[in-house]
Amino acid sequence: MLKSLEIYGQRNTLKIVLALNLLLVGTASLLYTNSLIAKLEEREENDVKLYARALVNVYDENADEDLTFITNEIMFVNQKNQVPTIYVDENHKIPKIPIHNYTFPPGTSDEEILGILEEELADMKEEHQPIVVEVDGKINGYIYYHNSLLLTQLRFFPYVLLAVMVTLGFLAYLAFSSARRAEQNRVWVGLAKETAHQLGTPLSSLMAWVEYLRSDPSVDHSVADEIEKDVKRLETIATRFSSIGSVPTLKSENIYETVSQFIAYLEKRISTKVKIHVENFLVDGKEVKINKLLFEWVVENICKNAVDAMGGIGKLTIRLMPLPRNEIAIDITDTGKGINKANLQKVFTPGYSTKKRGWGLGLTLAKRIIEEYHEGRLFVKSSEVGKGTTFRILLKENVMSEGPVVKGEKTVRSAS
Repeated sequence: MLKSLEIYGQRNTLKIVLALNLLLVGTASLLYTNSLIAKLEEREENDVKLYARALVNVYDENADEDLTFITNEIMFVNQKNQVPTIYVDENHKIPKIPIHNYTFPPGTSDEEILGILEEELADMKEEHQPIVVEVDGKINGYIYYHNSLLLTQLRFFPYVLLAVMVTLGFLAYLAFSSARRAEQNRVWVGLAKETAHQLGTPLSSLMAWVEYLRSDPSVDHSVADEIEKDVKRLETIATRFSSIGSVPTLKSENIYETVSQFIAYLEKRISTKVKIHVENFLVDGKEVKINKLLFEWVVENICKNAVDAMGGIGKLTIRLMPLPRNEIAIDITDTGKGINKANLQKVFTPGYSTKKRGWGLGLTLAKRIIEEYHEGRLFVKSSEVGKGTTFRILLKENVMSEGPVVKGEKTVRSAS
């Protein structure tokens, strides 16, 4: 058991290391990409400044023809880089002659173009400071601009990358956890089936000894009968273990009779200082589809845990009640030491046990039997330290099994 815990501890450490590495890679990618964005942003600003200088030659009547050609090339490159720009005059008005990096579909009117440009201009003013266009030391206008599509993509890229890495890390965690649970299940299924197999031979031998005792006139037959009951109980336990990992067969059973009969067997094999009460508020003959052997195992695990919690002295109440939506509730209440809030979520965790010799598997298996095989629920309904705990089992009732309503309650009390 200690070695198993050590293995799981190492796997938890591996998860932490994996998470830290993912975080480190994501952070490094974020910082590096942001530095690239800053450099690209600076380059685009320089391009726009170059574009602004080129515009000077548009208004210079003495501009050289070759220089004008270069100017056109610069303006073409700026447009090719897809940096949206809008030129306004010294009064911040968009000139009639279009000087901007926008193309519009054929047939777009001048009024529509002007409206679109004004909307874009309002956004640009919030995004960047304008580039001043000066001719002969005099302000001739301003150029406003947006970031290019490439720069916008790069700006959001690190966040997308980080989100992807977090998602991959989460999926890796789920895969790791799923693999661990699958490995645990394989180990316990194999162990259970091997236990059932090993119990087979001595049980057959014990049955033979029971028959031998019955044939001896000097032996009280009631002793042999009680031994036979325990041997059959062991056979039931072996059957339970052998059925782990297989899909159980569910049959309609009278739920009150199933519980009361099992409690009648169990109360003779626990402390005589524990009083057991079974209270039935269901209609007479209420049936529920269960696997009787596995369901009794659940009740046994909960009751034995309750007896341990009471230290072998106290009261155990089992109450069967109808609920809305065709459900029935089976509440198992003890007068034990209770469970503090910090441990309420741990009671069904494999390996958790307050007993020195406990394996911490009983309630885990009970929850799995109820929720996976019977499509019900098992949970701690309430618990108070020093006063006791109530476990609740919820099952879907068999709607076809309606009988006469029971008046009052039925109670089976321990012979103590």
